[in-house]
Amino acid sequence: MKNEGNDFFVIKALENGVNVIGLTRGSDTRFHHSEKLDKGEVMIAQFTEHTSAVKVRGKAVIQTEHGEISTEE
Repeated sequence: MKNEGNDFFVIKALENGVNVIGLTRGSDTRFHHSEKLDKGEVMIAQFTEHTSAVKVRGKAVIQTEHGEISTEE
């Protein structure tokens, strides 16, 4: 198992207004952070002891050590 917090990922916005929403870890999953990216902006982030999931809304490319995925609209 990897050390927690070492999983970096990259999100590149393909349109204006891409929302990136961090979700908490624990018994109750909640939104705890959000960012809005414009076309061409890149966000580099990682999972932490507080962040267990990330939701991406809008056209974007997400890159992880496991591969690359594009959102579809």
